[in-house]
Amino acid sequence: MLTASIGILNLVSSDIKLDGNEISTIYEKRWKVEEYHKSLKHNVDLAKSPTKTVRTQSNHIFLSVLAFFKLECLKIKNKMNHFALRAKLLVKANQIAYLELQKHKVC
Repeated sequence: MLTASIGILNLVSSDIKLDGNEISTIYEKRWKVEEYHKSLKHNVDLAKSPTKTVRTQSNHIFLSVLAFFKLECLKIKNKMNHFALRAKLLVKANQIAYLELQKHKVC
């Protein structure tokens, strides 16, 4: 028997002039920023830059943001989140690499 669980999210703010809807709206916007940073770090490896010069660092950042944009396009098209898309792309790349290895197999 499956039981559903219900989570409670308590949002607080130091601005006492805000009502619940305004706090919720701010939280939703802020959460999108958090998702953006998490995806940049984990899905397009922004933090794993092996660069040493300003130019290569700039290029790495630009291409990481471009990769994020492409993931967003795929997310909309395929109705999958970035992590699911990345996993799917990695599986497909491994399958193609394995088939290529099989073509060159000597034994």
